[in-house]
Amino acid sequence: MTPRILIIAGSDSGGGAGIQADIKTVTMLGGHAMTAITAITAQNTLGVQGVHAIPTGMVIAQIDSVVADIGVDAIKIGMIGSVDTLNAVAARLSAPDLASVPLVFDPVMVATSGSSLADEATIAAFGPLMDRATVVTPNLPELAALGGDDAVLAHGCALLAKGGHSDDELITDHLLAIVDGEKVQLAAWQAPRINTTSTHGTGCTLASAIATGLGDGLPLEAAVARARDFVRLALHNAPGLGQGHGPMGHASVRNDGLFTGPALNQITLAAADYDQSVAFYRQLGLTQIVDSPDNGYARFEAANGVTLSIHVGEGAPGATTYLESGALDAWCAYLSRRGVRFDHQPRDEEWGWREARLTDPAGNEICLYQAAEYRRFPPWRV
Repeated sequence: MTPRILIIAGSDSGGGAGIQADIKTVTMLGGHAMTAITAITAQNTLGVQGVHAIPTGMVIAQIDSVVADIGVDAIKIGMIGSVDTLNAVAARLSAPDLASVPLVFDPVMVATSGSSLADEATIAAFGPLMDRATVVTPNLPELAALGGDDAVLAHGCALLAKGGHSDDELITDHLLAIVDGEKVQLAAWQAPRINTTSTHGTGCTLASAIATGLGDGLPLEAAVARARDFVRLALHNAPGLGQGHGPMGHASVRNDGLFTGPALNQITLAAADYDQSVAFYRQLGLTQIVDSPDNGYARFEAANGVTLSIHVGEGAPGATTYLESGALDAWCAYLSRRGVRFDHQPRDEEWGWREARLTDPAGNEICLYQAAEYRRFPPWRV
């Protein structure tokens, strides 16, 4: 069933963040996005030129309208608009028909451009939303404004402390919670900083992606892991629009194996002559993204994001079909329980992929794998 995601947030006229980023994210991850707009902003990549808060009654009316007809599987809250709206939304989401629905709260305070999106009174009143939240997703300045890890966790929610605002080239995100009265790190992720100014909407996108995962039944850790992959792929795909902090490339995150089931998105073919094969596939209109003549290996990308590789040399495999899953180990365990025999179970490879290998009844080689950004955006991409 399509996960139904209710987004309570402000509108971004530039399309990079807010409701616009939320809708794109939920849609690309297979959900149905519904909205309760809290504010209209005049905004672009350079900053916020104006904010018009939507009356509290209208915000609640939007929530009531979609709940009464369509239903809700998860909720994401971003820019809240005012203290009155905050308190009314918190009360509405604690009502019996919504009290058990997973809630991701992104405590938006400042836009990527540096413009303020919440006054001090609103920030001080965030408590009821954190009380109700499944997970709160502040960046480092927002976390400091909320009083730090312990202050957030005291509300009974999990905390995803995002490291993107650090000065480190290796970004670390921490997922924390209180378990049996003790602060516990549920998971941590590290990844190199992506060198781009197109970072407008990263927080909105991440929170909406987490909400979509929770609405689809994923555990919190798995929902966060997939959401992080989505954000990084959207950063890599940014179209470079605007003169300031540009929007991300949500629409280009496709065929990237972010779902549990298989995505057919890569094939490797044997080749006899490296230069001839590279020239041939480039002539067909594919974009070369990996060029490794010493290893006899090249990879190409099609317009829809599917990739094709050629491999030359003694001992190089024949044609191999690749099926990607965002939950590779669980998928392979499921197949094994149903009698599928593997040449080898999932293992980490030096090129950044996690792979399992098997052979079909006709002897064709199949690779089940998980690569996230490493398929189309490896560090050695051309």
